Amino acid sequence: MSNELNKILQKRDQDIVYAVEFLNITKKRLQDMRETGWESLLDDIFSFCHMHDIMIPKMDESYFPGKSKRKSSGICYSHHLRVDIFYVVIDVQLQELNDRFDVVSSDLLLGMASLNQANSFANFDKGRIMTLAKCYPNEFDEIHIRDLSYQLDTFIIHMRVGNPKFSNLQGISDLAKALVETNLVETYSYVYLLVKLTLILPVATATVERAFSSMKQIKNEERNNMGDQYLNDCLICYIERDVFTNVSNDVIIDRFQNLKARRGQF
Repeated sequence: MSNELNKILQKRDQDIVYAVEFLNITKKRLQDMRETGWESLLDDIFSFCHMHDIMIPKMDESYFPGKSKRKSSGICYSHHLRVDIFYVVIDVQLQELNDRFDVVSSDLLLGMASLNQANSFANFDKGRIMTLAKCYPNEFDEIHIRDLSYQLDTFIIHMRVGNPKFSNLQGISDLAKALVETNLVETYSYVYLLVKLTLILPVATATVERAFSSMKQIKNEERNNMGDQYLNDCLICYIERDVFTNVSNDVIIDRFQNLKARRGQF
């Protein structure tokens, strides 16, 4: 079931709403498997072992960890396999899914999908968009949230029956461009602001992930005592390589030389 979810999430043209729904289905199936799937799984394992002449331990016998048979763990094989292995594996998968796709992440994804204009805004959901806006409290206070609600009511009607320029858009970025080209930015100012924030989110997320990945490369075991300021300076040069490629050595030398008077020139 997790393989099916993985394939869906890797599709670039995947409907986000469908992907989130399938994510919830996967978590529900894992939970159901944890609660009621042990016996059927055990039957399948026994059948496989009998087919291939694999020895099966008696489930009610005491389980001895490791190779030593002197010290019993106080539990039987059935308890060890079910509680210590089966439950733990499923709990790890559920925890990873919950960590990667928590409630906030799901709200962001569903809100972004609701702004997608494909098929005349087929996924439009005002409630999800309002939830998305509440994830940005600095940009949308209570008054702005109320004004956004009013704008959305007019916006969706306008988009579906209004200017044909909005009928064949391919993504949220095209929606932002169309709002600018049709001079509707002021009319739907809060909608436009939310669209911009939606466009920034994937870029910002990827940038943060690259920064943390770079930090592992820079601050390794050999440089574990590196100070925060020096680490910050190194990370800037490492992460923004495209920018620093255009900075010549002469400029760097002049900058360093001008910091304070020195006895010798570089």
